[in-house]
Amino acid sequence: MTRADLDAALGWARDEGWNPGLDDAAPFYAQDPSGFLMGWLGTVRIGCISVVKYGADFAFLGLYIVHPAHRGKGFGKRLWDAGLASAAGRTIGLDGVPAQQENYRKSGFGFAHRSARWGGGLSGLVARRSYVRPLTSADLAAVSAFDLRHVAAPREAFLAAWLAPSASRQAEGYFEEGRLRGYGAIRRCVTGWKIGPLFAETPAIAENLLATLAGTAGTDQVFIDVPEPNRAGIDMVRRAGFTPAFETARMYLGEAPTLPLEQIFGITTLELG
Repeated sequence: MTRADLDAALGWARDEGWNPGLDDAAPFYAQDPSGFLMGWLGTVRIGCISVVKYGADFAFLGLYIVHPAHRGKGFGKRLWDAGLASAAGRTIGLDGVPAQQENYRKSGFGFAHRSARWGGGLSGLVARRSYVRPLTSADLAAVSAFDLRHVAAPREAFLAAWLAPSASRQAEGYFEEGRLRGYGAIRRCVTGWKIGPLFAETPAIAENLLATLAGTAGTDQVFIDVPEPNRAGIDMVRRAGFTPAFETARMYLGEAPTLPLEQIFGITTLELG
């Protein structure tokens, strides 16, 4: 894809009700411009898939869409095969909706854990600014090192763009005695705002970050994708007044990474992992 193609793909994601961020394209593309594939019929865009590569050993699959006018004709399988081939030799992750999970199993993907999207207007949590401050470009090295403890591979290019100053995105870090112990980001979406990632060493730190980030949204709805094994995370969003909207499953083709799910309170995005 070109950047214009990616903008078109994110428009399809909006039409599917996936509620992408308003400026997702730039940080998505920054990580791996070769990881976004567009299917064409003549001069017409008909489908897309992303298999974004993180280093030599890992990739993440998302944005798998065939335009409704061209479904049921085999084009989706050709996109799927091309996407997997583009990351051959790597472990590939995805977050799949229940209706597609059996198809992913047939392609060799194994189940790791469920996640649920929770949403609502913040209530019941109080933000405390002590230890929490906005992240700046000077924090990128510390954030990258902390991030790598919670994801399968380095993603410095993505983080540099994701944490860059933006009118539609805010990032906060929890620093104690100069050490980063948690961080999160919130971005404006087609509907409301999404928090992701939200990584923290303790539930108390996560709760403080959640309340601080959600304050950016004012009275708008806030959404966050919480891994089901993180029971403290589920308790946290329930106390915040959020309710579950839908479920996905994290699945891997190849060896699944070992991640500290008890410290992952919010998945970064369902498109890029």
